[in-house]
Amino acid sequence: METLLKLAGDTLFIIFTIGVFLSATMFAYAALLRSSNFMASYKDTFTESASANMADMFMFVDVTRLFYINLLAIFIIPVLTWIILGDLPTTIGVFVLLAILPGIMYRAMRKKRLRKFEEQLPDGLLMISGAMRAGASLNIALEGLVKEQPAPISQEFELFMREQRIGVEFEKSLSNMDKRMPIQDFAMLTSALRINREIGGNLAEILESLAETLRRKHMMEGKIDSLTAQGKLQGIVMTGLPILLGVLLYFLEPASMEKLWTTTIGYVVLGIILIMETMGYIMIRKITTIDV
Repeated sequence: METLLKLAGDTLFIIFTIGVFLSATMFAYAALLRSSNFMASYKDTFTESASANMADMFMFVDVTRLFYINLLAIFIIPVLTWIILGDLPTTIGVFVLLAILPGIMYRAMRKKRLRKFEEQLPDGLLMISGAMRAGASLNIALEGLVKEQPAPISQEFELFMREQRIGVEFEKSLSNMDKRMPIQDFAMLTSALRINREIGGNLAEILESLAETLRRKHMMEGKIDSLTAQGKLQGIVMTGLPILLGVLLYFLEPASMEKLWTTTIGYVVLGIILIMETMGYIMIRKITTIDV
């Protein structure tokens, strides 16, 4: 009887072990399948977005390689941070920073490109106007602009000319270029070209007048930026001062400062500090930013 009970117990134990093993295997397979689907979806989204964004700025790179570099950075650098520092909040902060860094870099690069295009536009309009006063047509004047001016203005007008050569309507080409360059100065140019195309007039004189207007506008914006630069710098200093003070206090009194990220009250205090710092910086930026 005891032998039968022992045999039954061993059999149940073996069946239970096999069941646990099969359940764990199925769970691992489901998790792997789900993570594979997520990674495939993330890869498609990343590569599609990166390809469109890079093409927008006439930067042609291997987006698949860029995806793998981004993936390695997201997973390897936080792990190294955890191994070296052993601090969970810092590791999470590094992971979040790396996750949002590509978007920040793209917006910064696009803003810089738009700014450069805006600075080149008055000289480009004067060049077109001079060529038209010398007897050239608008297309010939634009071809001269593409050959003589640097990027990005030459790239944008070259794409405009290519669309014209393959038969795209003038209005459609202007609309496409307006979408690629969503700035107020260029909107004024496209409006002037549309109006001139509908009712006629001296386009060379219109472009010259527009170039002078844009040049004066940029001079006024430069004066405003120089007058508000001190306030913007004060906002950066006042925002960074508590952070610098916290770092210094951590080195002076690490036992006291560690309570900020080791206790519940500390996390609440850090959250309040983050919210107030962000609100203060936004308010200072609003005060020192003047729309022209």
